[in-house]
Amino acid sequence: MLTGKITQGERMRADLCLLCHDASCSEQYPELDPARILRALYFDNRERALDLSLAVDPDAARLRRAEEACPIHLDLSGILEGIRKDRQKLEGTEGADQVDLSCDICGVPLENPFLLSSSVVGSNYEMCKKAFEMGWAGVCFKTICLMDIHEASPRFSAVRSSNGRWYGFKNIEQLSDHSLEENLDCFRQLKKEFPSKVILASIMGRDEEEWEILARKVTEAGADVIECNFSCPNMEAKGTGSDVGQDPDAVRRYVEAVRRGTNLPVLAKMTPNITDMRVPARAAIAGGADGIAAINTIKSITGVNLDTQVALPEVHGHTIIGGYSGMAVKPIALRFISELRSDELIRTHHISGMGGVLTWRDALEFILLGASSIQITTAVMEYGYRIIDDLTDGLRIYMAQRNYKSIKELIGIAGDSVVENDNLERDTVIFPMVNKELCIGCGRCFISCRDGGHQALIWDKDARRPKLNGKRCVGCLLCTQVCPEGAIGKSRRIRRAGKKE
Repeated sequence: MLTGKITQGERMRADLCLLCHDASCSEQYPELDPARILRALYFDNRERALDLSLAVDPDAARLRRAEEACPIHLDLSGILEGIRKDRQKLEGTEGADQVDLSCDICGVPLENPFLLSSSVVGSNYEMCKKAFEMGWAGVCFKTICLMDIHEASPRFSAVRSSNGRWYGFKNIEQLSDHSLEENLDCFRQLKKEFPSKVILASIMGRDEEEWEILARKVTEAGADVIECNFSCPNMEAKGTGSDVGQDPDAVRRYVEAVRRGTNLPVLAKMTPNITDMRVPARAAIAGGADGIAAINTIKSITGVNLDTQVALPEVHGHTIIGGYSGMAVKPIALRFISELRSDELIRTHHISGMGGVLTWRDALEFILLGASSIQITTAVMEYGYRIIDDLTDGLRIYMAQRNYKSIKELIGIAGDSVVENDNLERDTVIFPMVNKELCIGCGRCFISCRDGGHQALIWDKDARRPKLNGKRCVGCLLCTQVCPEGAIGKSRRIRRAGKKE
């Protein structure tokens, strides 16, 4: 377990917070700023939450007023007490301010790895300005085009977890519905006011001429990088978006057209709606791309309205198969990042990763598997630009605790841990070990092993504890995945019976 990983109890308490705008609790007690502490917990930044809680010696009367002002009367004093009691178990945040998060996209400097991905969250001047002021290093502006875009209403649906968070999110939105000149004016104004921030111009054409024209226009307007949208799954115009991303020849030709129109770095944004992303990615590089961006959203149907019996989101009795994003897609995104990084041709090029990033831990997983920059949309749509605080804070604290000086040291270092099926070691086994002090006797491990595993746990009804039948246990460790208290650890790895050294 990583130092500072939030406990289940803290998660349950933090998840109750509504993450209010202009939070009443902090209005009542600005010196303590309970809303900021809760937000740090919410986004897995426990060390920072502890630091903030220790900065002020809480006044019981003021805490009560803050609790009374909270719309749901959250137990702030209990949450603070829970954070503080474990302070001895946490490594501190010393040195975090000296950590260097700067990196680059194909040689274009970034102050940190985090950018808004091409979507509604970066679709006009005011939004990008606010994001820059709050600490985002750059924005991939919502895809511009020469098409007349007409959007549906409504255009979103969400799959929610039990605590109300979005687990997955579907959109049926297309590209920017502002004129080309309006969007280019945004680029000019933003570069004038924020010269050190990075603008990625996402573009999409219908033919080679349009791709070349758009590349030339955004270059003249001050873009730093061009991202070719070969991956939007929602396009009304046939032969665009993900239709292109599934056709390596079209990818290569369109990148070549873009290269004729610009001298800027070019990223090709890939569709996950394909078996092997490496094929069109290689084609993009053959056409002159400097890097790959992945993944865009996954084609999906998120649900059906059981009253109207129409799939969601419902638009006059119909919907379309739209793009799925959010936490649910992260494992799929990580798979594609790993495959791209392992490819000999692609690995020497920049990889900009996205897909389900919510916390700094999510971002770090992408970086460790090979992404050199991180793009985010869905988490911003749910929680706002303010998540940048805990994204950068969390990375800095993690790095400081492990003596990393630069984020560049972390890029791709987990890549070699992913091997082919026939290279995985299969001659040793790890057995589960129950910590009796942490076990609460719920029996969840027993049920899962009995009904979904190898019937290797015996239930001691009197002690209300599981016991291991070592002759039946195969070391699958399903029990560790279902334990709600983290009470099941692991033995040392041993050689299977009958296997020689």
